[in-house]
Amino acid sequence: MAKLAFIVTEDWFFASHFLPMARAAVAMGLDVVVIARVRAHAAAIEATGARVRSLEAERRSLNPLAAGATVLRLARILREEKPDIAHCISLKPILVGGAACRLAGIRRRVFALTGLGFLGAKTDRTGRSARWALRRIIRGGLASDRTRFVFENEDDPRLLGLDPAADDVTILGGAGIDPEAYPATALPSGDTLRLAVVSRMLWSKGVDIAVEAVERARRAGADVTLSLYGAPDASNPKAIPLATLQEWSNRPGIIWHGPTTSPAAVWREHHAACLPSRGGEGLPRTLLESAARGRAALTTDVPGCRSFVRDGIDGFVVPVDDAGALATAIGKLAADRTLVERMGASAAVRVRNGFTEADVREEMQALYRGLLR
Repeated sequence: MAKLAFIVTEDWFFASHFLPMARAAVAMGLDVVVIARVRAHAAAIEATGARVRSLEAERRSLNPLAAGATVLRLARILREEKPDIAHCISLKPILVGGAACRLAGIRRRVFALTGLGFLGAKTDRTGRSARWALRRIIRGGLASDRTRFVFENEDDPRLLGLDPAADDVTILGGAGIDPEAYPATALPSGDTLRLAVVSRMLWSKGVDIAVEAVERARRAGADVTLSLYGAPDASNPKAIPLATLQEWSNRPGIIWHGPTTSPAAVWREHHAACLPSRGGEGLPRTLLESAARGRAALTTDVPGCRSFVRDGIDGFVVPVDDAGALATAIGKLAADRTLVERMGASAAVRVRNGFTEADVREEMQALYRGLLR
């Protein structure tokens, strides 16, 4: 039996986004192991039929000695497991996993970039230089002749100098949505436009812009509220302080609820999604989940967001860091419930055409079969 090893930073990240990939691999008869820092989500991963192996590593650490030690620990695990394919998910696992694969002699590698983070968000000389260096690393020293690249939008490969249509590049519709788990439902009743941000509470997600835009819209007379759902993520340097989230909750029309275990339930009670991202996204799952429920989206003109939300059709796409433009878009939705319904219906159709778990399963199984041949 051929073996597939997923390499990822955290068990919660795999459990929240990539269980469909594990199920797809198990369904095609692969022995699947997930290598990650394990906390509270091993059982959810194992329910797919995969095994879990612990790899302790601190995401936030930039210490090269710590990174080197992580590479050696991972290489030891890979030598023990002897996977036929190593599937590295997100930037740090690609860097660490690619090096470990070289040490362990694993030639078949999948490098899945789920967004470029600050490397994708920066458009200045520093950002361009960083992307050039990353391209040299992942296409050079870390890649083998059997390496394949997976992206969630067509902008990211271009930013790294890759052709989205190349044979070694696959573009996925995110991590895939189960339409039965996220059925489209009617909008909630009431005259107030109820917006929600469902994401990690990070400055990079533009949560502060959402707060400012809603306040502007309310001052202009819009009947709108904003609910924030998500945790700050202590391991991320862009985490919004708890005190800031609590202070926002004291403002009229705004409340932070903390993390949610049921995004589907959140969208049942809200009219539209808001994600004013500052960039670095792959394809935000929150936009897929809200769209599946039949909710319009308010987002920004950055890779991943603009590739899914069609401006004026599934929602509104506004410039980055432009609270005024976002407030104007909010005002349009607050004044026209028919527009909200029409955009939500369009989003529900769009997400079911290329962005489902079945779509992702088909793409990934084809990729694995090609590598194993």
